[in-house]
Amino acid sequence: MKLRVRVDYSTYSALKEVEKEYREVLEDAINYGLSNKTTSFTRIKAGVYKTEREKHKDLPSHYIYTACEDASERLDSFEKLKKRGRSYTEKPSVRRVTIHLDDHLWKFNLDRISISTKRSRVFISPTFPKIFWRYYNKGWLIASEARFRLMKGNVVEFYVIFKRDEPKPYEPKGFIPVDLNENSVSVLVDGKPMLLETNTKKITLGYEYRRKLTITGKSTKDREVRRKLKRLRERNKKVDIRRKLAKLIVKEAFEGKSVIVLEDLPRRTPEHMIKDIKDKQLRLRIYRSAFSSMKNAIIEKAREFGVPVVLVNPSYTSTVCPVHGAKIVYQLDGGDAPRVGVCEKGKEKWHRDVVALYNLAKRAGDVSPVPFGRPKITSLKINL
Repeated sequence: MKLRVRVDYSTYSALKEVEKEYREVLEDAINYGLSNKTTSFTRIKAGVYKTEREKHKDLPSHYIYTACEDASERLDSFEKLKKRGRSYTEKPSVRRVTIHLDDHLWKFNLDRISISTKRSRVFISPTFPKIFWRYYNKGWLIASEARFRLMKGNVVEFYVIFKRDEPKPYEPKGFIPVDLNENSVSVLVDGKPMLLETNTKKITLGYEYRRKLTITGKSTKDREVRRKLKRLRERNKKVDIRRKLAKLIVKEAFEGKSVIVLEDLPRRTPEHMIKDIKDKQLRLRIYRSAFSSMKNAIIEKAREFGVPVVLVNPSYTSTVCPVHGAKIVYQLDGGDAPRVGVCEKGKEKWHRDVVALYNLAKRAGDVSPVPFGRPKITSLKINL
């Protein structure tokens, strides 16, 4: 978190002296790392510490440590840029200097912050913004390291770093299988199947019709046509739906200490799904459903919450009975894909989305009993 504080001339001058000598140590450390072809903090510190200590006798020794750490980070970043062909100089150039502080060089309390300089400690008294108190009052801790930079007009820009205690190990107590479909996402929570309706089908077709009306008889290079196409925002709306669904599913798994089970979809899933479909409209809908994007959105949000995700084989999850292992025969109902089928062995009815959830859970290692018959599905709509 960045704090800006205007200080008096004597305080600013003392920090300016530190900055000057810190820059010299930093440049020497970078040159040592380049000449010895190393980015290791330990090696750089071992190579320059004795020389720099003799040159800067009044500077607290821990500034030499933090300058070596700074040099190590700059060299490592420079090497990565160089490998990608994005470095424009032969060595890292020191333009701006942000002084690194460890727990020996600064002390923090809510009244004032003290910083070690060449002759004594100086004190600054920042005004903390609301966001500082939001983190501080929620149990976040102030890290032992900090940074500051000198600005014009006797202004000190101070960087406070928040940290949190290591969370307890995540001990899963159950599974939440998730089945991704064109127009909905089904989940199994506490043995109850739920269907989250996304209306992706209506969004895809609606935007496609509007797109055709916009470009019919006109060139897509026309400025007015491009402006109208840009205002359609189909992608933004679908991204919004995916993010809301991912957050809803992951929060439910986090609160229930559950593992999320997803299908391990292969690359280019839509292409595999539409290769035998002749209906142009259905091909368009499936291709723009973005199953892999939905899967990736859930995985990214799960990493944010620390929720484990298990990827299982998606083959035949909606066509095999989870109880008898027999084939499920779906009866034609006039739709593109029949939703209700009958197990050839047990003769019980299964909904396509529900049977997929139980099969995903079984493949992830769930040994809880599977209910017979056709469980009641709770349907919910995602409000945008």
